[in-house]
Amino acid sequence: MKQYIAYFRVSTRRQGESGLGMEAQQYAVRSFLKTEDTILEEYVEVESGKRNNRPQLLAAIDHAKRIRATLLIAKLDRLSRNASFIFALRDSGVDFVCADMPDANTLTIGIFAVLAQHERELISSRTKAALQVKKAQGVKLGKPQNLTNEARKKGEETRVLKAVLNENNKRASAMIQSCRKHGMNWSEIASELNKHGFRASRGGSFQAVQVQRIFKRTA
Repeated sequence: MKQYIAYFRVSTRRQGESGLGMEAQQYAVRSFLKTEDTILEEYVEVESGKRNNRPQLLAAIDHAKRIRATLLIAKLDRLSRNASFIFALRDSGVDFVCADMPDANTLTIGIFAVLAQHERELISSRTKAALQVKKAQGVKLGKPQNLTNEARKKGEETRVLKAVLNENNKRASAMIQSCRKHGMNWSEIASELNKHGFRASRGGSFQAVQVQRIFKRTA
């Protein structure tokens, strides 16, 4: 039997009051727990992922360390998109686990933290650059008439890109890169991904050809 201190985070006050965003996290935690496991306390943070002011998380860490329980987090990206913040948590000495990645170790957590921060920085810089270009062209943003065929095409391309770079594929890609550096072949990497609960884009198990495709796309 294991004892846990659960930590949940929602991004807005409205989500915190309505429960939106919490249900999926609570389901992930319930699915992770074994019958004999116990949650001793739950901490809920209402804070933006871009900010690192997390009093509830600090309280949860302190509580877990004091009673030698394990800090249980529903999703790794619920912590923060700031890599240094996740590294600080990793180095705090508290025993913690993420329900969506129960087999993650300090290496993979570090990789995903860096990827998450990089994604946030790319989104921010691209958004600012795009807005500056539009303003320079004299475009009034937010107007329906600005939705030209070209804009719609670019929007569709963006949606496709997001699908390619979704959280599952980014994490799978990070593990593929790491496994290749250790000399594993495509079939061995596919088995490793499946063992850790990763799923291909259509929900099935990974095959060698899919692993190779992702590796070439992100190399």
